[in-house]
Amino acid sequence: MSGTAREGGEGSVTADRPIRVIIAEDSYLVRESLSQMIGEEPGIELVAVCDDAEDLLAKIESLDPDVVITDIRMPPSGGEEGIRIAQRLRRTHPQTGVVVLSQYAEPTYALALLDEGAGGRSYLLKQNMHNRRELVDTIEEVAAGGSRIDALVVETLVRAQSRQARSPLAGLTPRERELLAEIAQGKSNAAIADSLVITKRAVEKHVNSIFLKLGLAQSEGVSSRRVKATLMFLADEDAGRTSDP
Repeated sequence: MSGTAREGGEGSVTADRPIRVIIAEDSYLVRESLSQMIGEEPGIELVAVCDDAEDLLAKIESLDPDVVITDIRMPPSGGEEGIRIAQRLRRTHPQTGVVVLSQYAEPTYALALLDEGAGGRSYLLKQNMHNRRELVDTIEEVAAGGSRIDALVVETLVRAQSRQARSPLAGLTPRERELLAEIAQGKSNAAIADSLVITKRAVEKHVNSIFLKLGLAQSEGVSSRRVKATLMFLADEDAGRTSDP
């Protein structure tokens, strides 16, 4: 156990004060497992256990923990409450570390968690939660302002970025990708203009730019180029799905 988890400020963790932790998880079995894993760990004090987001926010206000361990999805919405609470705490409790637990090796969740900075934030997969030492080390790390992301999530993110770099669609702007998705649905330029609330002239300009970036020769007919662009889009989407764990 590290001697000092955080330094300075009211309520900071020091050598003579344990790291105060709140667990938020709607699964009874997971809550019990987490409680047992860290409940008797020297240097860690489990101060509360919650089963929904509203109770967690209330406990944070009343107990001011050093670290919150939260599921990514919790009642009442069943949405990404863990991520939203972690983002909120950046503003309301900047000294509180957050460990988000998830069953999803989904890089977008990890990126959302780290969107406002990596310090004091960690993203761990539940499938590796049986590793008590890793959990304790992660608690200590976020309490000290550090960060830890599950290796499988990092691997998935690297694969996704590598695939994107190799994709023929890599040079398209977000707007062009959005418009190409409309083309892939078989929509005419007029229909795309209505859907995206832009002028038909703007659509034509984007379409020409897409064709140019995808290397589709002007000597081919527009219909042929639209079909080829659609096939490239669908192939890229399919590659993204099959590369996910």
